[in-house]
Amino acid sequence: MSDEQQSPIEGEIVEPGEGSQTALPAQTLPSTIHILPMTEKPFFPAQTLPLLMNQAPWMETVKQIGETPHHLVGLVAVKGEVSDDASPEDFYSVGTLVRMHHPMHSDGKIQFIAEGVARFKVMEWVSGKTPFVARVEYPAEPRQGGHSEEIKAYALAIINTIKDLLPLNPLYSEELKFFLNRFSPNEPSQLTDFAASLTTAPKEKLQEVLDAVNLRRRMEKVLVLIKKELDVARLQTQIRERVEEKMTQQQREFFLREQLKAIQKELGIAKDDRTADLELYRDRVKKLTLPPHATKKIDDEMTKLSGLEHGSPEYTVTRNYLDWLTSLPWGKYTKDKLDLERARKILDADHDGLDDVKERIIEFLAVGAMKGEVAGSILLLVGPPGVGKTSIGRSVARALGRKFYRFSVGGMRDEAEIKGHRRTYIGALPGKFIQAIKEVESQNPVIMLDEVDKIGASYQGDPASALLEVLDPEQNSEFLDHYLDVRFDLSKTLFICTANQLDSIPGPLLDRMETIRLSGYLTEEKLAIAKHHLWPKQLKKAGLKRGQVSLTDAAIRRIIEGYAREAGVRQLEHQLGKVVRKGVVKIVRKEAEKIHVNVADLEEYLDQRAFLPEKPNTGIGVVTGLAWTALGGATLTIEATKVHTLNRGFKLTGKLGEVMRESAEIAYSYVSSHLKTFKGDPAFFDAAFVHLHVPEGATPKDGPSAGITMATALLSLARNEKIARPLAMTGELTLTGHVLPVGGIREKVIAAKRVGITELILPEANKPDFERLPDYVKAGLSAHFVARFKDVVKQVFGA
Repeated sequence: MSDEQQSPIEGEIVEPGEGSQTALPAQTLPSTIHILPMTEKPFFPAQTLPLLMNQAPWMETVKQIGETPHHLVGLVAVKGEVSDDASPEDFYSVGTLVRMHHPMHSDGKIQFIAEGVARFKVMEWVSGKTPFVARVEYPAEPRQGGHSEEIKAYALAIINTIKDLLPLNPLYSEELKFFLNRFSPNEPSQLTDFAASLTTAPKEKLQEVLDAVNLRRRMEKVLVLIKKELDVARLQTQIRERVEEKMTQQQREFFLREQLKAIQKELGIAKDDRTADLELYRDRVKKLTLPPHATKKIDDEMTKLSGLEHGSPEYTVTRNYLDWLTSLPWGKYTKDKLDLERARKILDADHDGLDDVKERIIEFLAVGAMKGEVAGSILLLVGPPGVGKTSIGRSVARALGRKFYRFSVGGMRDEAEIKGHRRTYIGALPGKFIQAIKEVESQNPVIMLDEVDKIGASYQGDPASALLEVLDPEQNSEFLDHYLDVRFDLSKTLFICTANQLDSIPGPLLDRMETIRLSGYLTEEKLAIAKHHLWPKQLKKAGLKRGQVSLTDAAIRRIIEGYAREAGVRQLEHQLGKVVRKGVVKIVRKEAEKIHVNVADLEEYLDQRAFLPEKPNTGIGVVTGLAWTALGGATLTIEATKVHTLNRGFKLTGKLGEVMRESAEIAYSYVSSHLKTFKGDPAFFDAAFVHLHVPEGATPKDGPSAGITMATALLSLARNEKIARPLAMTGELTLTGHVLPVGGIREKVIAAKRVGITELILPEANKPDFERLPDYVKAGLSAHFVARFKDVVKQVFGA
C-alpha cells in the first residue's frame, strides 16, 4: 500500500485531549501492559517521537493495544541488533510506558507517534511470545519543588550545556520546543531524561541512564554524556568551518582570477589560453629551421587549433601534436669533433685492449674528418656479453662530441615502439627514435640500439622490419613516424647496434649494418682492465680510499684464470666486488685498518676455484678441437674408442646437434674409405663398433667446425697411435677430403692460448683472418694452414 493510501488500524485513534492526559498518577497506570521492542536505543519518558516497525511480527500487538481504553504500551530496548524475533530474555528490565497515537500501516511497516509517560520495571512476563505482555511496576518519581541544592546545581549545569548545544545543531531546537510544550524546565527528572535523549551515546550507556531511578546518580551520568556530545558537536563545527573556509577561499581566488583575466584581456595585457598556446608555438617555430612540408603541417594545425574550443578533446589532441612538432630540434646539429688523436685518447682511456676495434672506429672517424662531417652510419658491434659493446658506443659519442641516447630493443614486439602510434588512439606517442631526438635536442646524436639480436615479433607487427627504414641510409632521410605523420631526417644520426650473435638478426637488417666484431679478452687484457677500471670502480662503490683494500697482480691473475674465465669481464667484476665487500666487513669490525689480498688469501674471500688448470687430454683417439660460443671461444675434446669387434657400428654421444652429427658421419665415412692411404688397417672399421664422444654431455653443441677434429680422432684410433704433442684444430671436412673455412678464428685462438696450446691447425681459407689478429694475440703461436685432410694427417702424424 502506498503512502497516500495508508490505512488506520482498527481499535484506535486517540487524540490528545479526548479522554487522555499527558501524565497519569502512578495509581492509575496499568499494572499489565503490552511490550514492543526498541532496537537502536531506549525510549525516555520525556520524549515524543514517531516510531516505525515491521508490520508482520507486531501488527497483532498494535491491534490489541488499540482495543485497550488507555492505549498505553511499554517500549523496552533489546540487547541484540534484531528485534523481530526477540524473546523475553533479550529485553532489558527497565523500559518506558508511552501512549500510542495515530497508528498507521503501509508497505509492510507500522508507524505511530509515541508519547512518553513514565518509567517501569518488568516484574513478570505474562506472555513469553508475541504479542508480549508483562506485569510491571512504576518507580516513584521525585516531587517537584522538593529538590536539594545539589540537584538544582546539576539541573543548571545540564541546562547550560543544552544552551551551548543549541547553536551548534538546529535539530536540538526543535526537540527542545516539543519538550517545553509538555514539561517545565524546573522538572529535573524530565529534564535529565530529555538531555539523555539528545545524545548519540551507545545504547548500553543510555540504558544505564534509564535504569537509574536515583535522580542524582542519573544526572551525573547524563551530564557526562551531554558534555561529550557538546565536544563532538564543537569538533564537527570546527571541521565544517575549516572546509567551508577553504572552499570559500578557493571560490574567491577563482572569481578573482577570472576577473583579472577579463581585465587584462580588455587592456590587452594578457590573452586567453588558446592565444597563449598559439604564441608559444609561433615563438618555437621562429627558432627552428623547418623544411617546407613541416612548416605547412604546423601552420595547418595552428589554424585548426585557433578554431577549436579550449575544453574540447580535439583541442587537447591537437595541442599535444603541435607540442611534439615544435619541440623537435629541426635543423639543430651538434658540431663534430674530428680530432683523431683526441678520439684515440678517449678510446684508450675508456677501454684497455680491443686495438683492432679502436682502429676500425678511428678509420670510420677519419673518413668523417676527410668529408668534414660524419654522415649517418650504422655500426653493429658483435661479441660475447661483458666485452664492452655498450661502453664503446658511449665512448664513440664522447669522442665525436655528440649527444648519446641508448635504448634496448631486446624483447620488443610492437612495431609502434619504432614507428609510433597513430594519433587516432588515446595516449598515442611517437616512436623511440623521435622520442630520442626530442630528448637529446639534436638532429645528429649517437643512438645505441642494444640487444638487436633479441628483437621479437608478434601479432602487433614485426619491429625488425620496421627498423629497416630507420637503419637504411637511403631511406632514413625521410623517416615517417606514424604519430608525427611528417617526414623527419635521420640521415645525420649515427646508429650503433649491439648483438651477441648474428644468427638471429634478419638478413635484410644485417645487410644494412657495418659489422665490427669484439672477441673475448686475453688474461693480460683482463688484468689491465681490472687494474685500471674495475678495481677502482669497486673501491668507489664501497666508499673506500685507494690503499684501504689492495689486491696483488698475481691475485687478480688467479681470479681471472680460476674464477672468471668467460670472454667478457662481468664475472671478473662480480668477483672483485665480492673481495671488496668482505674486506669492508673486516674494516668495519675493526679487525684490520688496511686489507692486502694475495693469492694465498683468495680462497678465504672467494671460496674454492671454479676452474682448475686445464691440461689438454692426450691418448689414442683423443684430439683437442676449437669451438665458438656466444660467450667466446672454447676448447673441445673429441674422444673415440673401440667398444668391441663383434660387428661394425658407429655411436655418437655428447648432446650433439644435427649439423655436428652430420660432420661426424662425414668424418667416419671419409676416414673409413681412406684408411689404406693414411697407413691404417683397411679392415679396422669393418669389424669394429666405434663410439665417438664429446665431453660435457649436458652442454648442447652444434656446428660444422669439428669435422677435421673428429676425423683425426677416428684416424688416431684406427692407427692405434696417439698425437705426440699438444695441438688444437678446427675446420669443416667434406666427403672428398677438402677442408673448408670456419668462423670465430679470434675467439678460438684466444681459447687455445688460455689453456696453453701453442700449435694450431686452421683451414687455408682462414689464413687472412689469422693474419689480421693483433700481434699480441699471435705471439708465441705456431699455426699450420691446411686445404685438404691429407695436410692435417701430415702435420699430426708426420705421414
